[in-house]
Amino acid sequence: MSITVNGLDELKKLDGSDLGTSEWIEVTQERIDTFADATGDHQWIHVDPERAKEGPFGAPIAHGYLTLSLFIPLFTELLDVQGVTTKVNYGLNKVRFPSPVKVGSRIRLTARLAEVEDVPGGVQITVEGAIEIDGGTKPAAVLQSLSRFYA
Repeated sequence: MSITVNGLDELKKLDGSDLGTSEWIEVTQERIDTFADATGDHQWIHVDPERAKEGPFGAPIAHGYLTLSLFIPLFTELLDVQGVTTKVNYGLNKVRFPSPVKVGSRIRLTARLAEVEDVPGGVQITVEGAIEIDGGTKPAAVLQSLSRFYA
C-alpha cells in the first residue's frame, strides 16, 4: 500500500516514518540475462544455469547490482510524492548484499524514511531499506538511499 504526499511540507511530516513493505516480485533468469546484456557482466554464476548448478549456490544468482536496481520500482510502491517538479536519485550511503538471490526467488522491499532534510530548492530524504528474499533468513540487500525532491 502506497503512501501519497502532496508537496514538500507533507513529505517532511513523514520524517522517521515506517513506509511499509512492497509486493513480491520474482527474479527470473530472463531478468538476470537482460541485466547481463545491459551491463556486459556475463559471469557464469549469473547466466549459465547448468554450470551454476555446480557452483557455490546450486543455481544461478542475480547480480548484486540487479537486486539494488530493483530498489526503485519497489520503493515507488511505498511512497508517491506528488506536487513536485523533479525527483532525482542522489546516491547511496551504504549498501551490503548479505545473501544471494537465486533465480526464481521472490524479493520485496521493507523501508523506513530515516531522515528528511532541507536542501536548496527542495528536500533530501534518506531511506533505510532491506530487500528481503521470500523464505530467506538474511536480506538480499540492505541500503541507505538518498533522493531529492524539488518544488
